[in-house]
Amino acid sequence: MTSRRAINNSYRYISSTVVFWRDLNALTGRISRRSSFRAMRRCDNITRYMSSKAKWNERYRAATGERQAAQVLKENLHLLPDHGRALDLACGLGGNAILMAQQGLQVDAWDIADVAVTALQDLALKRQLSIQAEVRDVEVHPPEPETFDVIVVSYFLDRNIIPALIHALKPGGLIYYQTFTRQRVSDRGPQQAEFRLADQELLQLFSGVQVVFYREEGRIGDACKGLRDEAMFIGRNIALQSTSSL
Repeated sequence: MTSRRAINNSYRYISSTVVFWRDLNALTGRISRRSSFRAMRRCDNITRYMSSKAKWNERYRAATGERQAAQVLKENLHLLPDHGRALDLACGLGGNAILMAQQGLQVDAWDIADVAVTALQDLALKRQLSIQAEVRDVEVHPPEPETFDVIVVSYFLDRNIIPALIHALKPGGLIYYQTFTRQRVSDRGPQQAEFRLADQELLQLFSGVQVVFYREEGRIGDACKGLRDEAMFIGRNIALQSTSSL
C-alpha cells in the first residue's frame, strides 16, 4: 500500500514537473518572439530614419535661393506674441525660424537632416538671430509639454505626434500649420495619400484647441486662383486659460 502511494506521488511529481517545463518553454517562447518583434521594429525604425535623413540631406544640398517661410505664418505675423519661445518643427532650411526670430522670438528649430540644421546654424550666427537649431527626429522625440508659446509646422505630416504638439503649447500658445491636401489641382507635393490631409482633417486633428484661422479651398470655383492643394490652420491652446483672460 505504501509503495503504491509512493508510486502515485512520484507520478504526480513527474506530471507537475512536465507541466511546469512545458509552461516555462511556452512562456520563454512568447518572450523570445516579443523580443524579436521589438528588435525588428527598432531595426525598421533605424532604417526608416537613415533613409529619410539621406533623402532630405540630398535635397537640401541641392537647394538654392532664399529661404521662404510658410504662407500661413507670413500672412498672420500680427498674431505672434511680442516675446516668448517658438518652435519651427521639421524646419528644413529654417524659413519659419528666421522669420520668427526677426519678430523677436527665441526660436528652436528641429529637423532630421543635419545638412539643413548646419546651414541654419551658420546663417543664424552670421545674422545674429536667436535660433537654436538641432538635429532631432520629432517622431521619436516630440516636444515636452508646455514648452512653447508658438509652434509652426509646414509641409510635414505625422498624425501620431499631433497630441504631443498640442500639449507642448503653453496656455494661450499658438500653433501654425500648413501642408498638402488630397484634394488638389496640380502634382505638387507628395504622391502618397497618407502624407496629405483629408478634407478638413486639420480641424479634426486639432479639435482640442480654439480655431483662430482656417483656410482650405479644394477645387471650388476658379482653380487657377486662391489657395489650392493645401490647407492652413492656426489654433490657440485655451485649455488652461482662465475664463477672465479669454
